[in-house]
Amino acid sequence: MTINQRFKKVIDELYNGNKSAFAKSIGVAPTVIENIVGTRQGNPSFEVIQKILFANANISADWLITERGRMLDVQKTEVSDEIQILSDRNTDYKKIQKQLIPIYNIEAAAGLVSLFQSPGNFIPIDYITLPNMGKVDGGVYAVGDSMYPLIKSGDIVIFRKINDMENNIFWGEMYLLSYDLEGEEYIVIKYLHESEKPGFIKLVSQNQYHSPKDIPLNRVRALAQIKASVRFNTIRPNQ
Repeated sequence: MTINQRFKKVIDELYNGNKSAFAKSIGVAPTVIENIVGTRQGNPSFEVIQKILFANANISADWLITERGRMLDVQKTEVSDEIQILSDRNTDYKKIQKQLIPIYNIEAAAGLVSLFQSPGNFIPIDYITLPNMGKVDGGVYAVGDSMYPLIKSGDIVIFRKINDMENNIFWGEMYLLSYDLEGEEYIVIKYLHESEKPGFIKLVSQNQYHSPKDIPLNRVRALAQIKASVRFNTIRPNQ
């Protein structure tokens, strides 16, 4: 079953086949849904997937994206019902929406630049939620040992994209960046420090065996601040 067919299954079973009602419930134009489940069969963007999961908390994100498991997550439904009961008893209850953070495969996205420029063109390999997170744009798996032991290869780093590189860098903070030197792209996680060279930035590692490196700021093609990291203490199931 394709993701388009899974969209249609959601509409048929939860909205009695009413595509307009479905579109209205998730806050998109009917033409957006028609382009996904109609004759065109276009790939849904991450934003549309996120809207569906926000509006329908009992739909399994794993099923919608990969077809693993069942369409409706029974545990999420039970939790939602329990939260609703609590909210009925608490007049000061405030609704908190969970932020669904997409995890991307950088290699499949042909690099960080392509991912940042057109995130809607790439289907995430997974999703994660973290408590009390501000606005973030996604996550990727860390590679290499330059930030070890703070971040090790295989950890997930959650990032917020930086558009204005000249004015919005906080020196001393950790960043995910892509830069090119002599036509080759490098994707690294580093602390960014001010450089003594005009027009340069200094890349600093956590690992003491990696020396700092100055690079021209104009060679940076994509930049994102690291907002959080997630570490697996055991081997992941798919490994």
